[in-house]
Amino acid sequence: MGIFGQRKSLQHSDSMDEGKRLAKTLSWPHLIALGVGAIVGTGIYTLTGVGADRAGPAVIFAFAIAGAVCACAALAYAEVATLMPAAGGAYTYTYVAIGERLAWVVGWSLILEYSLACSTVAVGWSAYLVGWLKTAGIHLPAALLSGPHGGGIINLPAVLVALIITGMLVAGTRESATFNIFLVIIKLTALACFVSLALPAFNAGNLEPFMPYGFASHEDGGAKRGVMAAAAIVFFAFYGFDAVATSAEEAKNPGRDLKIGIIGSMAVCTLIYMLVAVSAVGAVKHTELAASSEPLAYVLRTLQHPVAAWAVGLAALIALPSVILVMMYGQSRIFFVMARDGLLPKRLSAVSSKTGTPVLITAVTGIFVAVAAGLFRLDEIAELANAGTLLAFVTTAASMMVLRRTAPNTPRVFRCPAPNLVGTLAILGCFYLFLSLPGLTIQRFLLWNAVGFAIYLLLQRLRGRVVAVGDVAR
Repeated sequence: MGIFGQRKSLQHSDSMDEGKRLAKTLSWPHLIALGVGAIVGTGIYTLTGVGADRAGPAVIFAFAIAGAVCACAALAYAEVATLMPAAGGAYTYTYVAIGERLAWVVGWSLILEYSLACSTVAVGWSAYLVGWLKTAGIHLPAALLSGPHGGGIINLPAVLVALIITGMLVAGTRESATFNIFLVIIKLTALACFVSLALPAFNAGNLEPFMPYGFASHEDGGAKRGVMAAAAIVFFAFYGFDAVATSAEEAKNPGRDLKIGIIGSMAVCTLIYMLVAVSAVGAVKHTELAASSEPLAYVLRTLQHPVAAWAVGLAALIALPSVILVMMYGQSRIFFVMARDGLLPKRLSAVSSKTGTPVLITAVTGIFVAVAAGLFRLDEIAELANAGTLLAFVTTAASMMVLRRTAPNTPRVFRCPAPNLVGTLAILGCFYLFLSLPGLTIQRFLLWNAVGFAIYLLLQRLRGRVVAVGDVAR
């Protein structure tokens, strides 16, 4: 046992009892839809304006940089996910390749990625709901539209949408994944409509100056500016393909379906994002875009397309919950596997005999997401979610390279090209993005993991006492 603790074997998932296995119900169309459903969401609908505020028109570069880093990570994910088609994603890969202690840190950090991403989207959805209802002359009580940090009591719409999605996931994975395909179609249709109306209004003058804040992330007037500062926040718009990896145990044909789902969803979304970014910053000045909380609808209203703006807002209301669905799905599976491995209470890993889903842990996840969405602002949680994701990407890339050395002869359905180069680029790119985050976000992330590791040590001590008592009884 090394400094990172004991490792799990590659064949560990094959020894699971039937009552601890997840049902195999997903095929590659479901997985691509899960990936696109997670990736295309609040990031492109709302963070385009935030990115423009930090980088100006060069937010286009920010999307390209974040996409390139995610593409390297996606290749690593595709290899390790097909090598060990078990639930848990980066947590499981780290446990097998490196060790239990670092796996716990990754699993604890993934709470930030998935749960806070769910909460972020729920808050963004609430903002779209409020704006859409205002256009219809309906005004909801302000105290019920934001949490205490936003001057209200609770963000009730965000809480309700989180709880509704929880109910869908409890009902069954295949049913919720199939419904997700329908939501993804609506979302992509809305973005296609936006591009078709905004791109013809492209004005090269709106791209000048193209990079007003420079390339590197730096403090400017109390805020982070630069292309890399923008990349560190719009990175939120790209991740989600890793949620596909967490579904590995439920894939009907993981060797084929996972690589199609992970790489396919990344390719589709990168193309979409570049088209949307060029259309948005080309149609209006980046300063105007930065001032709007619903930038795509704002662009369409500015171009005198009020009906289209209304329709895009409606599409966001209908389809953004698909992001919550996929992220909450991923989080519940992380908790499920950690409980199944004994790092959390075992009873949390119970699977319903009727639906084949971990009902209890899904419900617990949904409540956690709803509370965070109801109490905190979007800007307080989006960047912290990014920090957790960046660590997961780093450890997955490292796991791929470690397993190439420790298990070189294990058959691989998908082999990452130039694994050491791709893995190194993913790790360095993620570290650069992490350092480009605001200092307060980095401090909160480190504090979160310090608390998490203390909890791990406490649970290990309690688990050791239980084992010792059992030995004495025998």
